[in-house]
Amino acid sequence: MNPTVKRVVSYTLKAAIIVLAFTFIYRRLNNNANLNNFQHLVSQISRGRAVLVMSAVLGLMLANWLLEAAKWRYLAQRLSHITFWGSIEAVFCGLTWAIFTPNRIGEYGGRVMFLPQRKRVHGMFAMAVGSFGQNVVTNVLGSIAILWFVANYLHVGVWVYAGILVLALALMSVMILFFFNIKWMVSFLNSIRFLRKYHRFFDIMGRYKFTELMRVMGFCLARFAVFSSQYYLLIHMFIPELPLYEILLLIFVMFFIQSALPSLDLFDFGVRAYTADALFGYVTDQKIAIIASVTAVWFINLILPAILGSVFVLKLRFFDNNV
Repeated sequence: MNPTVKRVVSYTLKAAIIVLAFTFIYRRLNNNANLNNFQHLVSQISRGRAVLVMSAVLGLMLANWLLEAAKWRYLAQRLSHITFWGSIEAVFCGLTWAIFTPNRIGEYGGRVMFLPQRKRVHGMFAMAVGSFGQNVVTNVLGSIAILWFVANYLHVGVWVYAGILVLALALMSVMILFFFNIKWMVSFLNSIRFLRKYHRFFDIMGRYKFTELMRVMGFCLARFAVFSSQYYLLIHMFIPELPLYEILLLIFVMFFIQSALPSLDLFDFGVRAYTADALFGYVTDQKIAIIASVTAVWFINLILPAILGSVFVLKLRFFDNNV
């Protein structure tokens, strides 16, 4: 492909990504009653408190994605030298791609485009290690929260609860064991005949040592703490009588359920809002406050970064030698 054609293709793809992202965002925000409810609820709270809480939530959004950028840089260092700023660009660009793709799969493509062309497929598997770690945290803490929720609100029989307990313990054990022995997954993939020829790509997952995986897990735990705090701050602002532990444990259950369902980032807030409404219905009747809080976090954590990421889409290099 000659340079002129490469340039045209590159610019066309960049424009298509930005147009798609903004079209999806506009259609969703153009008729979002939950954000309007949030604005109405905030207007009923003292200005100083509202500004303080919203500033904290916005600051935590930046902390969340800066932690993810640090994690990505750490994982990608085995493939290519990448600066922290380069990692930030890749993460925010990936969020723009994720907004209109199922299960955020576009985030992989957007992020690895900042790696050298020959390392991009490897980068997807390196990124998978970080995603797996985040899922481990979500599922382990979510399983613990579900045990508390079932015991306190569902009042099932002893044997049913015992079965749920065994399943939860099994899930937690398997996920932790496989994450810190991720080379087992690599061996399994290598054992499948038609996948063996791709071993050079997914072998990257097995190269991370226990100490490196521990550090990745540290990033994942820090991120989980950050976005859990965002939900807590907003819900507590509207419903201060709810105790800290109830809010956090119900949020953990919500994360667990959400992680198990296929979704599109742009419509993901619907899953979150419905799940939060059902869960928090056990402890409060302030449905609008819960749904509005969840929608606000969705907007701050995903929509705003996706809009910011559109700037970095312009810097994508679809071909190693394109401008």
